Amino acid sequence: MRLRDVQADDVAAYVRMRCDPAMTAHLGGPFPRDRVEAQVARDVELVAGGTSLIKMIVVDSPVPGTVAGTVTLWPHEVDGEPGAEIGWMVLPEHQGRGLARRAVRSLLDLAGSDDRWGVVHAFPDVGNAPSNGICRTLGFTSLGEREWPFRGRVFRVHHWRIDLRG
Repeated sequence: MRLRDVQADDVAAYVRMRCDPAMTAHLGGPFPRDRVEAQVARDVELVAGGTSLIKMIVVDSPVPGTVAGTVTLWPHEVDGEPGAEIGWMVLPEHQGRGLARRAVRSLLDLAGSDDRWGVVHAFPDVGNAPSNGICRTLGFTSLGEREWPFRGRVFRVHHWRIDLRG
């Protein structure tokens, strides 16, 4: 597995991850298909501008460059404090192999070498046991459950926090 920056030609991978009801069940439902190209372009710009780390999870496969998912870190104020938020998705055919955990760990290691990130938060849905397990395994501290507004809805999430400054 390796991580690479999102690219303009990642539209098909975004559609598979973000427009599928099963993939987005814990995220408020599918992203509108007609907005995917603009989202990919925006994400490419954020990476080029250095404001976010948006990585595609690429796996060894008979098809070179096979994207298994994504892991993203972006600046995000939480409870009035500056910080960052991390999120990830892995396509169903690649789940259960530890890719998300390895990708999150790799991105946290990369971000930890740059002191601008500091405190990182994760907000997996309380019903998303695999993502909550990743946070627990990678040393995030649980701040308990809370309501979290996202895309016009309010979710019950588990709030996790890790300080990359040590």
